[in-house]
Amino acid sequence: MTAMAADCLIVGGGPAGLTAAIYAARFRLTTVVVDAGGGRAAQIPRTRNHAGFPGGISGEALLDRMRTQAVSFGVDLRAGRVDAIGGSAGDFTAWLTQGEPVRTRAVILATGVSNHRPEIGEAAHAQALARGLLRYCPVCDGYEVTDRNVGVIGAGAHAVREASFLRAYTDRVTVIGPTAAPAFGAAQRAELAALGITVADGPASDIRVEATAISLEAAGRRLWFDTVYPALGSTVHSALAAGLGASLTADGCIRVDTHQRTSVPGVYAAGDVVIGLDQISHAMGEAGVAATTLRNDLAAATPQLRGPAAA
Repeated sequence: MTAMAADCLIVGGGPAGLTAAIYAARFRLTTVVVDAGGGRAAQIPRTRNHAGFPGGISGEALLDRMRTQAVSFGVDLRAGRVDAIGGSAGDFTAWLTQGEPVRTRAVILATGVSNHRPEIGEAAHAQALARGLLRYCPVCDGYEVTDRNVGVIGAGAHAVREASFLRAYTDRVTVIGPTAAPAFGAAQRAELAALGITVADGPASDIRVEATAISLEAAGRRLWFDTVYPALGSTVHSALAAGLGASLTADGCIRVDTHQRTSVPGVYAAGDVVIGLDQISHAMGEAGVAATTLRNDLAAATPQLRGPAAA
């Protein structure tokens, strides 16, 4: 099968991937984006942190606008999954689950992360997200739960940090252990108690979307909340980077330098797959840097790409 040639392949069609694509295309680079779908941004019912949208905007509406913008500059958007990438700087090949492989001079990985969900049906999960009964990002929407009754499902240091962050917005925060195993040590329980945060023993189960609330079973009793935050960790999608031999952090995120270069020449990374603040604005900023660095690196190797952009 003949591989298609491109200057830049971007894996991932979230805010980072699409921002990088817009930059790359406007640098007059032949740009292909392969997106498997299912990213976190598409699940946001309304973000009010994104500058320029005073009333907020849904994640899908924002992505639709970005896709339209990318295509207007000639970006080739493809739905699909990249199974593996091989080669070296100036000549990589990406193999897709379906469709022809893509041969490219450089790669930007914007593959993101996936939140671990509590046990709840798909339809109920979607309904709870849309109504703000289930939320995953206190940095994004802690403001929206000001003075509300909030539950946090989680254990250990991660849940303590999330509950402590939310305590700045409301004095009604309860942490529920996800399993029957003890969720917190004595010192953590003391820290939570000092903040006025209630601890409920797990397991957290039987999550129900109610008429005006979300409820769950915790150690044999039912609890009701205005909003529940799962603090169950996430999966970092860095397997493609690992397959290329790129350096990863202890958490599995892709290591990059200050210009979003990975340890593999010709491969760059941006967005939530890179350690940092998991925010749309941050992902987009990293993507602009990654695409500009990629362009300048290609220009250094290809004199006809004159007038390198400032990085």
